[in-house]
Amino acid sequence: MSAIQTEQIQLNVGAFRLQHISVSIPKGNVTAIVGPNGSGKSTLLKIMTRLLDADSGTVTVNGKPAHTYKSAEMAQTLAMLTQSKNGLPEMTVKELVAYGRAPYKRLFDRMTDEDHGIVDWAMQTTGTKKHEDRMFHTLSGGEQQKARIAMALAQKTTIILLDEPTTFLDIAHQLDVMEMLQTINREYNITIVMVLHDLQQAAHYCDYIIAMKNGVVVETGKPTDIISSHFLEKIYNVHAKVRFEDDYPVIIPLKTLSNPRRL
Repeated sequence: MSAIQTEQIQLNVGAFRLQHISVSIPKGNVTAIVGPNGSGKSTLLKIMTRLLDADSGTVTVNGKPAHTYKSAEMAQTLAMLTQSKNGLPEMTVKELVAYGRAPYKRLFDRMTDEDHGIVDWAMQTTGTKKHEDRMFHTLSGGEQQKARIAMALAQKTTIILLDEPTTFLDIAHQLDVMEMLQTINREYNITIVMVLHDLQQAAHYCDYIIAMKNGVVVETGKPTDIISSHFLEKIYNVHAKVRFEDDYPVIIPLKTLSNPRRL
């Protein structure tokens, strides 16, 4: 069974369109959604999580129509981390991670021993326990992202979606975050879906790739099956050399093609 499945999703917003998007997110795997800017990657992620309504089509989560979930039930099933960290009040790391328990609490409910245990587990898993008493805004970008992932883990969902989780991070923190997410997937069988710009990281750390362009899904499959010079030309309009070394893709861009490939 798929963790998330979309059928014939369509959306028209001004000049932007999503067209007949039917994808299946493999359960228990790490999936990357890749493609050029403006291809609809983040929009698709928002539709999957009900942050945005499509004009038509259906979304199912763990085999159940997404629209039938109550808000708290959805938040106990699926966690979503957007790009923006704006709007967070000043708080400690532990206080931030504790927000992940909100879907299980009613207004004015106190944290139980179980809640505190889950928060500690989430911080230990992400390596943020040592920062629990620090103010979130004082952390580096990489440590902030780990704290936000800990908050998502504290929701105890079976699915986590992340919109460009390595944006604005230096290469060391990018790899640290990607390795951590891969470990979380392997150890806890949590389905992870990410919008990524770095194709090499997507291919190395993810089990499955969905490639989009101009609001259309163009390719899906395992990285070693679909990433090639032809793939770079079709998706990114780039002529490149591509080879795999121990399942890690080595991509050498050579030039941008003057005549974009039509879909």
